[in-house]
Amino acid sequence: MADLRIFSYLPNPRVSKATIAARFCAVDVEIRGASGKELRDWLWDYDARPLAEHERQSLSSLARTGRIGLTGAQLFKTNAFLEAQPFGNVPAAFGPNGKIGIFESNSIMRAVARLGEATFPLYGHDAYEASRIDSFLDVSLVFARDAQTYLLALSGGTVNATIHARAKEAFAIYASGLEQALSPRRETLVGNGITLADICFAAELALFMNEHARAEQLSEHGLDRILYPEVQSDYPLVFAHFARLVDHEHFRPDLKPYVEKLLSKAAA
Repeated sequence: MADLRIFSYLPNPRVSKATIAARFCAVDVEIRGASGKELRDWLWDYDARPLAEHERQSLSSLARTGRIGLTGAQLFKTNAFLEAQPFGNVPAAFGPNGKIGIFESNSIMRAVARLGEATFPLYGHDAYEASRIDSFLDVSLVFARDAQTYLLALSGGTVNATIHARAKEAFAIYASGLEQALSPRRETLVGNGITLADICFAAELALFMNEHARAEQLSEHGLDRILYPEVQSDYPLVFAHFARLVDHEHFRPDLKPYVEKLLSKAAA
């Protein structure tokens, strides 16, 4: 039985936070899921699975209206799922018996690090390093909130100048802080090795790169790319660190194909 089971839409760089951490820490993480559209036809549960057509009617009492990312969709969520996952969102993680739910990708990633702390110190070597790591994770949440609003608006055709401006400012603040943190010729954000701070950063930037696939929508609204062609020159340490992480053996299986696909769209 896996140490942790995660249910989510796939691919999802926020799930990759946990799977990358698991490779460092030798933690057994099981992933269940499908594309966002396909999750409409899944039973949302610890034992999540695709629904057979005849089950949709018999399980109609479990139907809930989707919100973020699946707004208005009819989703089938068990009562046990909602007890473990009170906000009803994915990624949703569970302990081995399915009773304990862990939600929000940074918390799921932290759970992996705690489970495997004896193998690799992803959460730092002492309380001070752990707290500094938490500082980076907390800052990432501010960026991630505006980034998600922006990316969902792009994919849903509802992006406007206000949403774009908030995401642009959030990225500038986030990238500037990371550039400063890396400026003393550092190769990691905290301490002398890779930590949860680096994993979170790489996953969030990879997710934000979905902007590259929405150039047409931006053009239609007279908006420029936030990840403009010269952005790597303006934040050289940030993007050099990102490149190092994407090529790392524990990051590469999740992030390299994801990032390469989006970069190909940017080039097109």
